[in-house]
Parts: sequence; C-alpha cells; structure tokens
Amino acid sequence: MTRAEFDKFCRALPMATNVVQWGGASVWKVGGKIFAVANNWGPGEGAKFSFKCSDMSYDLLRQQKGIVPAPYLARAKWVQVDAVKALRDKDLKAYIETAYRLVAKKLTKAVKKELGLDL
Repeated sequence: MTRAEFDKFCRALPMATNVVQWGGASVWKVGGKIFAVANNWGPGEGAKFSFKCSDMSYDLLRQQKGIVPAPYLARAKWVQVDAVKALRDKDLKAYIETAYRLVAKKLTKAVKKELGLDL
C-alpha cells in the first residue's frame, strides 16, 4: 500500500479527518483522536504505517517480521508496519478499520452524537 492509497482509504471512513504534522506525517483522526499514521521516518524505503490495535492483535502483530511496536505509542498498543510487504493491503485495511472503531468507541457520548457515529 502506498501512502496515497492509505490516505484514500482513511478518508473514506466516516468523519475521519487528516492533518499533516510531525515532520510530514499523515495523521488520521476521528473526534480529534488519532487512529492511524503514515510517515517516512527512519531507514528504508516507502511509507511506514502505524495504527492502534486490540491487546490480542498487538501481541500477535509485533511478533511478525517487519512489524514493530510503534515509537512513542507502543504503550497504548500501537504497531508500526515497517516493511512494505509485512501485511497484505487487504489485511492492513482491516487493521486500520479496526483501529478507527477502537478509537471511535472510546469517544464521549456527546462527541459521538455530534459526529453522528452510531457504534
């Protein structure tokens, strides 16, 4: 998945917003809370994708080659996909969608209502 494809996918999620920050990272949020990030930090080619995980997914994913605990966000169960081929696009999209839902579910009732999210 390219960064452009990542951005296009995240843009399609209900009420998702994007900001470019932290040295050019594409940061995706719902209700002001981050659920996924694409950046080009560190060694290697291409974008790296970070996203929030469930406890079980975090434990499983960080054991895979090309996936590491996300810098600065690992304590909150985030991983970073470092290798271009570490996850198939289909799987990466599923994890991003799950990250979106995990974050959206933790929004306050008032914010969910304001955004029209029924989760």
